[in-house]
Order: sequence, then structure tokens, then C-alpha cells
Amino acid sequence: MTDPTLPTVLIAGCGDLGIETGRRFAALGHRVVGLRRDASKIPAPLHGVSIDLRREIPEVTPDVGIVVVAVAAGERSAEAYRATYLDGLRNVLDGVERAGVSPRILLVSSTAVYDVDDGSVVDESTPATSAAPTATVLRETEELLAERAPGGVILRLGGIYGPGRDRTFTQVREGRARIPAVPRHLNHLHRDDAAEAIVHLTTRVEDPAPLYLGVDDDPADVGETLAFIARELDLPEPFRESAAEGGRAGGPGDKRCSNALLRSTGFMFAYPSYREGYPPLLRGE
Repeated sequence: MTDPTLPTVLIAGCGDLGIETGRRFAALGHRVVGLRRDASKIPAPLHGVSIDLRREIPEVTPDVGIVVVAVAAGERSAEAYRATYLDGLRNVLDGVERAGVSPRILLVSSTAVYDVDDGSVVDESTPATSAAPTATVLRETEELLAERAPGGVILRLGGIYGPGRDRTFTQVREGRARIPAVPRHLNHLHRDDAAEAIVHLTTRVEDPAPLYLGVDDDPADVGETLAFIARELDLPEPFRESAAEGGRAGGPGDKRCSNALLRSTGFMFAYPSYREGYPPLLRGE
């Protein structure tokens, strides 16, 4: 049941992550409005609104007190990222400005903005210097939020796994997975923990920092995770690449992201690592 004393939550980009986040806000008593191009895909109790945020400015009602921007580009190109992330955020902020409200705003970004390939530890103080065109757009989007909504919060998420995201499991089942010859780290988190982190930072942290990394406790070795999946499925361990196939240690994008700052706010993970998160998914739960 909606609690009229609680602020309305606006989720701009209400896909899989946005819907799960919205459900959690709704469970707390918030009225939740979700924006996406096809609102018919937004389930109750969320209120769906069809809008193309790349081109349109949303209507923001006076009761909106929390805005979550969780858009996702349909392809990995600078053009798609610019239209989705940068133009999308600009349109959302224009809608907020037109409404004359001052909500808490959280922008979902990505740890892909870091140019680290030696397996070292990355935290919020690490410079975001990736020269990749998509990463450049993400940084520009973050800068826009800081410029126009100084109290806004950026949550840089690692890779998300969870229901419906089973490509790696399928590769292991079909014998197509390969364990890299050299260590490479996997920074990710369960979708449910990503959603809960958004709710936590917007409702339970009185004075949040401007930036958090959203990853689980274990920046695990890719080979370890593939071997774990195989054991859980009672299958042979995936083939290990040779040194010639695997290349040098680390490799593009190899880093170990720290969630210490997020943890310091009192956030508790339902799935601290893949060891807790993978088994229910492998069982189809």
C-alpha cells in the first residue's frame, strides 16, 4: 500500500534493473513511476509512462522526491551512448527543473570508465581515464549531473548478473567456456543487490558521497568462477587456454574494484559473492 507521506520515486530507464528497484521502493510504501519507451513492459504496482528519453523531456510531478536514472543503451557505440546517457540525463534534469522540485538524484553509471589493466585495486579515488568512446560519454554524463545537480549521487556498477542473464552458464553447459591462461578479475554483483544499493543510497544514507562503486565483495578470478559453475552443474572443468592463447596477465579492463565505501554506509549484500549468487540461478530459482 502506498504511503502518502513518502515521496514519489521516478525511475528514468525502467528496464530489468529499474523494475526490480521500483518494486523495492514500492514495498517500502513509495509511489513509483517508471519511464521507458514501452510502458506496457512495466508491471504493477509501478506506474508506467511511455517516453523516449533520448528525445523527450518527461513530466515531473511536484511530489517526486527521488529520481533514479538507470538508462541502458541498445548498442555499444558512442552515438548510442550519447543519445541514451547524456541526452537522456539532460532531458530528465530539464524535467526536474521545469517542475521546480529538488529531489535526490542517483545516476547509474559503470566501472568501465576506469583505464586499469594490471589487476590493481580501484576505488572512488582512482582517476577515471578510459579513452574508450563509450567511457568518455559516461564521464561526460557524470559531469553533467555534477554540474546541474551538485547533490546528486553516481553509482558506478560492475557487471550485473541475475535472472535472465545466463550467457556464461549456457557457455559452460555447452562446453564453449574457456578458462583464461592468465588471471583476469571479474567485478560484478547480483541484480538484486544493485537494486537494493540504489534504494539504500537514496533512502537510508542521510549525507551520501557523490560517488560509489557497486560491486560485490569478491573481484573473483574468471577461471575460478567458470570452474565453480562447472562443479555446481556436475560437469567437467572448462578447457584452459594456453599462454599463447591467453596473452599477458591482466589484459584489457583487468581491475579489482573495492566496495568499501558502499559497505561503510551500512549496506549489506544478499549475495556477497558469486558463491552465494550463482547456485540459486543455476537451479532456476
